[in-house]
Amino acid sequence: MGWEIVTDEHIRREKEKARRLRKTRWWRRKISRGICYYCGAKVGSKNLTMDHVIPLSRGGTSTKENIVPACKECNNKKKYLLPVEWEEYLKRLREKKS
Repeated sequence: MGWEIVTDEHIRREKEKARRLRKTRWWRRKISRGICYYCGAKVGSKNLTMDHVIPLSRGGTSTKENIVPACKECNNKKKYLLPVEWEEYLKRLREKKS
């Protein structure tokens, strides 16, 4: 499997799509429960950010299937990780706690 080259133009275009999606009824419904997709914490809708499950920098797109509400802490920690990498990170955290 080869690396996909992600251009600045791709990222700019997808960020613009995300800004438009943020203004939709769909997004308001997604954040209405105020729960982070990743950690499950109830932080309130005002404290949720829009996260790309597959990051734009890794070839992700701003589609409803790739966008989830995340608390600021999870979004900052996840950064550019792919879902499998993020799951591995969470697994290591759980192992440290036990």
